[in-house]
Amino acid sequence: MTSLANRYDIVFLFDVTRGNPNGDPDAGNLPRIDPETNFGLVTDVCLKRKIRNYTELAKGDQPGYRIYVQEGAILNEKHREAYKAVRGDGDKSSKDKLNPQSDDEARALTKFMCDNFFDVRTFGAVMSTGINAGQVRGPVQVTFASSIEPILPLEISITRMAATSEKEKAERDKGGDDERTENRTMGRKHIVPYGLYRAHIFVNAKLAERTGFSQDDLDHLFAALASMFEHDRSAARGEMVSRRGIAFKHASALGNAHAQALFDRVKVWRRSGEDLIAPGDPRLDNAKPARHYADYEVTIDRDGLPDGVEVVELF
Repeated sequence: MTSLANRYDIVFLFDVTRGNPNGDPDAGNLPRIDPETNFGLVTDVCLKRKIRNYTELAKGDQPGYRIYVQEGAILNEKHREAYKAVRGDGDKSSKDKLNPQSDDEARALTKFMCDNFFDVRTFGAVMSTGINAGQVRGPVQVTFASSIEPILPLEISITRMAATSEKEKAERDKGGDDERTENRTMGRKHIVPYGLYRAHIFVNAKLAERTGFSQDDLDHLFAALASMFEHDRSAARGEMVSRRGIAFKHASALGNAHAQALFDRVKVWRRSGEDLIAPGDPRLDNAKPARHYADYEVTIDRDGLPDGVEVVELF
């Protein structure tokens, strides 16, 4: 595999239509929001989960692309695999608690985890839970996504006509026709009518050297960002779409400019007739809320880019 020689700073834009992009379990699964501003939030954990899910679908059992953080997985047993590979399949690898006996063994254990698990060498992991396989600082870091404008989550009532048990059905049948019609199981769905979200992603080439994150892995990451929502459909999430991926590629591993100065070159504007207006401008106070991606315009300031930095439009 080709080693990664360039730093990347990425702007990732995606939207949701009539869905819940990331429910908050501490708030009845309402879409996450910043309570001070009502801007919508999607956690980094949520976005990385979708990248992991896409990797499982796209790569299957391909060596080097297993997923460490899986639903229902026992992480310590994956750590034990590393010990068996390094120490052999004997008593020394079967204990409930295991720790590396030397720095060389510790490096061999983390190397096994990085070589075999895509998400470990990409995002990093803390693998010191009883069976200690060390810690890895990942070269790819993802921020929380925030909506471009405030959102207004809606609570939609839904009903279910079917009964869950014979007892429930008998209770329904006791009433008259009107009562049976009204005696339905009620539920709630939470949606965002429309929201355009922006996240930033950092790819550190120097950390990639340590974990083995390669150019092939980066290409796979780009493919995941472009297509992960296509394979993550559910009634709860509505329609989620990856809209833009804009990468600033640095000529060197350490980078040629500050990331924030580059991110500031990517602007998202609200369309108002022929005009482009910055979100939050008072001229939008009485404007209709955005309900489509076409209500926005994304621009990239390419003038005077720092030496050694180029813009790569991923999708």
